[in-house]
Amino acid sequence: MASTSGTIPTTGRYRLLGHPADLAGHLSTLGPVPLPSGSRGWREAFVSMLESSGLAGRGGGGFPTAIKLAVAHAAGSGGTIVVNGMEGEPSSDKDKLLLMRSPHLVLDGAQLMAAACGARSVVVCVPEGRDQVASAVSTAMAERTGAGCAPVHEVLVRPPDRFVAGEESALTRWVEARQSLPSFRPDKGTALKIGRKGALVHNAETLAHVAMIARKGPDAFRAHGLVEDPGTSLVTISGAVRHPGVVEVDRGTPLIDIVNRSTPDGPPQALLVGGYGGAWVSPAHFTTPYASLPLRAIGATAGVGIVIALGQEACGLMESARIAHYMAGESAGQCGPCVYGLPAIAGDVTRLARGDIDPGLRARLDRRLAEVMGRGACRHPDGAVNMVRSALGVFASDASSHALGEPCAHWNNRSQLRFPPPVAAARR
Repeated sequence: MASTSGTIPTTGRYRLLGHPADLAGHLSTLGPVPLPSGSRGWREAFVSMLESSGLAGRGGGGFPTAIKLAVAHAAGSGGTIVVNGMEGEPSSDKDKLLLMRSPHLVLDGAQLMAAACGARSVVVCVPEGRDQVASAVSTAMAERTGAGCAPVHEVLVRPPDRFVAGEESALTRWVEARQSLPSFRPDKGTALKIGRKGALVHNAETLAHVAMIARKGPDAFRAHGLVEDPGTSLVTISGAVRHPGVVEVDRGTPLIDIVNRSTPDGPPQALLVGGYGGAWVSPAHFTTPYASLPLRAIGATAGVGIVIALGQEACGLMESARIAHYMAGESAGQCGPCVYGLPAIAGDVTRLARGDIDPGLRARLDRRLAEVMGRGACRHPDGAVNMVRSALGVFASDASSHALGEPCAHWNNRSQLRFPPPVAAARR
C-alpha cells in the first residue's frame, strides 16, 4: 500500500463517506496511501501538507493536528498511535459509522501518523458491547495484514463503554494499566505517555481526514468550509427529526441547514450543539455557521459533532436534567466536583423542571455551577456545567414559571434524547 513518491497530491474530490469497506474496493477507489518507501523528505512533505490543510481535531478539542503531531514527534520514536473509537456520547454515531463502513480509511490515517512520528504500534480502541464495530475493524486488520498493508502493527482493544473512558488521558491510561482514569493536564502541549514512550491519540474522523488529505492534498480539503475553519465535518443529527443519522457538511454550514438535512418534525424550539457536554442554542441563533469562532461567539462549540433538534412537545429543562443525571453517572469517581457536585446539580435541575417550590433553589444551583466549573481533572464536569448554564439561558422563561410551581405541560413527556437503557427512564 505504500507509495514510492515523497510528493503530496493537490487535487481530487474530497469526501469521507461513501467509500468501500473492503480493502480491494478501498484501494480501487482511492488508490494506495502515500506512505514513505525509501523516499527522502517524506516526513517534511507530510507535515507541511497537514499545516497547509489547517485540519483541526474532530474529537471535541479542535486542536490543530499538525501541532499535535509535532508534540508526539518531540517525545521520541517508538511510541503508540491510539485510534479513539470510543465515542462515549450516546447521541454520536459518526466514528462508529466510519469504523464500520470505511475502516481502512481510518487505519490509513493511523499508519501515516505512525510513519510521521516513528511509532511502533497502532492501537484501535472500540468499547465493550459494540461487537459489530469491533468485527468490522478486526476484519479490516486481517485484510491489511494478509496483503502486507500494515507496516506498523495494528491491534484492537476493548476498553469499558463509559463516557469518560474516551477522554484521551483516560484512554492512554487504560491501554497501559487498564484503568479508565483521566489525568490532570493543565498543559495540553505535554505529550501523553504509554509507559515511557509517547502516545498520539486521535479520533476516527480526524484520522480519516488525514488519510484523505494525504491522497487528495490540502487544497482539496480547503475547497470546503471556511478559510479560517476549512474542510468537512461529520455530524450526527437526532432528536425530533424524521431521518436521524450522520451527514457530512462543510464547516460554516448554518446550524438550521444541517438540521434540515434530517427533516425536522416541525420548527425546533432549541438545538443542542456539541453533545451532552455542549450547549443549547435558541432559534435566534439557528443561522449561526457550524464553525469554531461563530459557535464560540454564542457560547457553543462543535464538540464531537452532534446536533440535536428539540421538538415543541418537550421540556428543555427536564431534558437538561436527564443529561445532567447521565453526566453525573458517567464520572470516573476520582474528583469531588464530579462525585459530589454533578449529582447535586442534576438534582437541582430536576426539582426546577418538576416545578418544586424552593425559594433558595436558583441561588443554590448557580453557586454549585460556579463551584464545579474548572475544578475537575478533565473537562467532563465543565461540559455538564456549560450545558446546564445554557439551558437556564435558552429556557429562561420556562425556568421562571417552573420555579413558581407552574411547570410546562411537557415536563413529564418521554425524552427526545438518546441514553443507554439504565438512563432512558429518566430520573424525575
